[in-house]
Amino acid sequence: MKPFRRKIRIPEQLIWPIAALFILLIFNFLFTENFFHIEIRNGKLFGSLIDILDRASPLMLVALGMTLVIATGGIDLSVGAVMAITGTIIAGLLAMPDFSILSWFNLPASFSLALCIALATGIIFGACNGILVSFFNIQAIVATLILMVAGRGIAQLLSNGQIITVQNDTFSFWGNGYFLGFPFTVFIVIIGFAVCWILIRKTALGLFVEASGSNPVASHYSGINIRMVKFMIYGFSGFCAGLAGILVAADIKAADANNAGLYLELDAILATVLGGTALKGGRCFLAGSLIGAVLIQSVTTTILTRGVPVEYTLVVKALVIVMICLLQSAEFRRMIINRFRKTGK
Repeated sequence: MKPFRRKIRIPEQLIWPIAALFILLIFNFLFTENFFHIEIRNGKLFGSLIDILDRASPLMLVALGMTLVIATGGIDLSVGAVMAITGTIIAGLLAMPDFSILSWFNLPASFSLALCIALATGIIFGACNGILVSFFNIQAIVATLILMVAGRGIAQLLSNGQIITVQNDTFSFWGNGYFLGFPFTVFIVIIGFAVCWILIRKTALGLFVEASGSNPVASHYSGINIRMVKFMIYGFSGFCAGLAGILVAADIKAADANNAGLYLELDAILATVLGGTALKGGRCFLAGSLIGAVLIQSVTTTILTRGVPVEYTLVVKALVIVMICLLQSAEFRRMIINRFRKTGK
């Protein structure tokens, strides 16, 4: 008998982001000096590739939650504001500055306690979005836009409009520490992805999420509690955004309510779309979203290492991403192929 060999088939939606990332890495290999150079110092890995993974970690976490939200046919514009809130809360509870409202609670400066409170706050704000979307039938873009605007104001209120600096070794480790030679943030992303993948691919929750986004009417009549599914997913998105906000604050050892997570919701949506998850809902690709996040950070790093002037950075980044999106379009590829065929004749 011939041994059974299972063929590994990459979904079509993942081919193009993987191809784009591969082309970008080849470009850097040929034209960017020492881009692939990795060195070990004091048991820690350093290099451009390691830096890309480290810097992309907050975006990858937010993209995981965004992927599930988009799979249900929704969208979450509040993740950046939630990041600012949770970063401010954990920094405020650890530093207890006199100018912050958080000092009124007079809680012990315990990292574990501050971490739990910050993550719980992220879940609560995400659940608030879920209530507005699922139980009050408010359009997701409107419901989350409310928190996007008000949330950053809440963060500034908690910090009294000032930057809260923190001196805590455990807190700093979460943003700058290393484990087994790699940045600790990378392991947080791996754990988050593993949990999401198990829940979505190995339990019925994944079926409920994708069914709610692809055909909500049929899902409702088949017995799926769509409201509860969306409520849970928005809460999970708040958790992911909260965790990302903690990593960002830990990275700079401070909470900047004005700039933390600013416009990150747009990159998270873009990473999700680049990863193959359609905005109309339905099938989701968690791995694709991570690839999309790494691709966005790779573009940013490439632009910086190539010495592109700062004023052109966003324009160049947008052009590259537009090209990638066009390559993902079957209609665009068909048009290009037909044009070449006509030219060949």
